[in-house]
Amino acid sequence: MRTITTAGRRTGTSDMRETTMHLAPRRPRGRRLPGALAATALTAAVTLAAALTVAPAASATPAAPASGTLATASPIKHLVVLFDENVSFDHYFGTYPKAANTDGTSFTAAPGTQTPVNLLSDGSKLLTANPNQYQPRRLADSEALTCDQNHSYTPEQQAYDNGAMDQFVQHTSSDRCSGLYGSPGLTMDYYDGNTVTALWNYAQNYALSDNSFGDVFGPSTPGALGLISGQTHGGITVDSTTGAQRSPSASGTVRSPDPTTGVGTVYGDSDPAYDDCSDNNHTSTSDLTAVQGRNIGDLLNARNVTWGWFQGGFAPTSSPGGKAVCGATHANVGGASSVDYSPHHEPFQYFASTANPHHLPPTSTSAIGHQDQANHQYDLTDFDRTLAAGNLPAVSFLKAGEYQDGHAAYSDPLDEQNFLTSEINALQKSPEWSSTAVVVAYDDSDGWYDQVAAPVGNGSTDSGADTAMCTSGPAASAGYLDRCGPGPRLPLLVISPYSRQNHIDHTQTTQSSVLRFIEDNWGTGRIGDGSFDAKAGSLDSMFDFARPQQRAVLLGADGSVAVKVPIKVAPGRMTVLPGSDRVAPRTKATASGPDAASASAGGKGAGGASGSAGPDLAATRSDDFRLSGAEIAGVSVPAVLVAGAAAFWLLARRRRTAGSAAASGSGAGTTAGTAEVK
Repeated sequence: MRTITTAGRRTGTSDMRETTMHLAPRRPRGRRLPGALAATALTAAVTLAAALTVAPAASATPAAPASGTLATASPIKHLVVLFDENVSFDHYFGTYPKAANTDGTSFTAAPGTQTPVNLLSDGSKLLTANPNQYQPRRLADSEALTCDQNHSYTPEQQAYDNGAMDQFVQHTSSDRCSGLYGSPGLTMDYYDGNTVTALWNYAQNYALSDNSFGDVFGPSTPGALGLISGQTHGGITVDSTTGAQRSPSASGTVRSPDPTTGVGTVYGDSDPAYDDCSDNNHTSTSDLTAVQGRNIGDLLNARNVTWGWFQGGFAPTSSPGGKAVCGATHANVGGASSVDYSPHHEPFQYFASTANPHHLPPTSTSAIGHQDQANHQYDLTDFDRTLAAGNLPAVSFLKAGEYQDGHAAYSDPLDEQNFLTSEINALQKSPEWSSTAVVVAYDDSDGWYDQVAAPVGNGSTDSGADTAMCTSGPAASAGYLDRCGPGPRLPLLVISPYSRQNHIDHTQTTQSSVLRFIEDNWGTGRIGDGSFDAKAGSLDSMFDFARPQQRAVLLGADGSVAVKVPIKVAPGRMTVLPGSDRVAPRTKATASGPDAASASAGGKGAGGASGSAGPDLAATRSDDFRLSGAEIAGVSVPAVLVAGAAAFWLLARRRRTAGSAAASGSGAGTTAGTAEVK
């Protein structure tokens, strides 16, 4: 067992010095492509695109609106997706909301907190009488660095054993590896709120889904492509030396290619063709992959919506004027270093239309989110910089450097927690927080055990890759094979003033549900060509636009609640933009509080109805909001006082409501669901 020591980090109480997130000074990044190279900046990408382009299937995209007229279908004007790595739902939330409190950061759930469908369901039988070869075991805080598990397309299906969920040890467990923690049946093991404290506290104060899945089985690249396009078909194998298309090998990552065009399905991990840093900065000769078709970046561009993908290590360490080299490194909590940038975690680099092959920086901070030489692909530090400048794009995707992305073997839940809390705290302190939603999602399960199998909604009949559960499933959408899914169950959280509080949502969703929310909210239309976006479940039930939260909950570096900041957010509503096929749910009162939680039927298994909200955490005592001088100093003024007009509106509404209640003799002081900050 590897012992992890992090000086001063693990404490039971929060230190506000950890909570105050100061943006570190960063060296100017004015790297522009000079001279002759500027004239040929995208030559490789353009040449490859011209050689390989196959016109995507047509799908209606609404015309771009005039400047300054763009509307959204909800109060959400900014969506930030934190896309982490390789975690199943039960691996992080298997015993939520009960933590052992024997090590790490202490966690105690709020009274009335619901239990999701997890290892505690059905009398905790899955903890003591699990059908797998080994029983699940709690991983301690000191066991954060573990072996990577097998998370390939076929072994994950084999672990499911046609829904019996009893073959994980045989097919996905990797029990031994050099320098990391491992034990027999490691794939069955899980963390609790003493290690993944931040995620448990975000679930306590915002919304958690226990019924969300990967679009398909398999590793990181299919999951990342699903997030931005709902599609893993369209893959082409590219020779890394010549840049020419070649026939995929039997052991490659593109399967079932069309015999004429060579276009197939991406079902494994290979680096993107439009990236200088691919294939270990092109020092290897492994095949690369290009993907044809459209992604959400294309749709947002067509609507003049600002957006960007921000990834740790994207900024080159090489000198300007040549091919980019991505050599930045960081050490994880155990002291092991890894390169920050992983090309196959950057999905937009697979598409010629949205790639930034030479990793060129934005021409200015004000250009971030807009079209320029960066082509919407940025370093993670660019996000921090543009947020601090008040230039937050409408849609942002954040990917941590490898040491903080949560991927077993080179990252861990403790470093991942630092990434999450740092970025979310910065957002919560910004003026844009009152109109922002954060989605925390994952690319795949890493092969970690989970008990829930979603009914197969998209089958595949590739006898060389698919098991019976997929070959006997519904017909493959658009006829494209090797896209069997939904895949494993993954964590999904929505953190926003408009998200429900302490809410466990049971609506079935997938990675494409995030894509669908973007499409619906900004009126982009659908991807088309068999994309899963058209049938993905909606995230709408994780929001309560009519009753926004009137506080922001900031976490410390150890994941504990550091400070609750009163804010003012005006109620809103969801509409349907012209041309959208979205169906707006009817607004109805939602019970809250411990009584509602105990009365809720809850959700058992996949596909259940949305559960009720948990305890009303907005109805807190006044001393919950007493801030010390240090706490006040660590919170920006805009995060405390959002729009004066919103505050005036709320005050007027309360006065009208109080007057109506007094006239009717009801005695009610405020309307139900209106959170009053004491």
